[in-house]
Amino acid sequence: MCRQCDYSDLLKRSGVSLTVHRLRVLEVIGDSPCPLSHREIHRTLKRSRVVDRVTVYRILDLLVDKGVVQRISSGDRGFRYGLAPSSNHPSHHHFFCSVCGNMQCLDPGALPIDLQALQRSCASLIRNVEVRLDGICGNCLENRGAKDN
Repeated sequence: MCRQCDYSDLLKRSGVSLTVHRLRVLEVIGDSPCPLSHREIHRTLKRSRVVDRVTVYRILDLLVDKGVVQRISSGDRGFRYGLAPSSNHPSHHHFFCSVCGNMQCLDPGALPIDLQALQRSCASLIRNVEVRLDGICGNCLENRGAKDN
């Protein structure tokens, strides 16, 4: 949960008109400790108000286009959504569990990348770096071990 962000202000500063659904989508994403799928976002929203799945997709596309939200590819050929890097949210990498489908945020310093060196080596403008580690999370490993006993 982000206690540092004013979601209404974040939308306004990004040039996104403030609507109840847009604000609520951003709150669901920002208040989550890990990136969420469209399905998880929609399911959370439906608990408190009626909202169409297509509306959620359109809001997510808008928030990604405006740089408020980051679309992260996952190991199940889908996407997860998290807050885009900012002064309150440093860029970081993710771990995807191929068993349960959960995605976890990794410590920003856990896998350092020298962007300047990469920039020099490929003579291109790098605008985004997305690193995802795939494997089996601790919970799934523990459950697998319990089944083996």
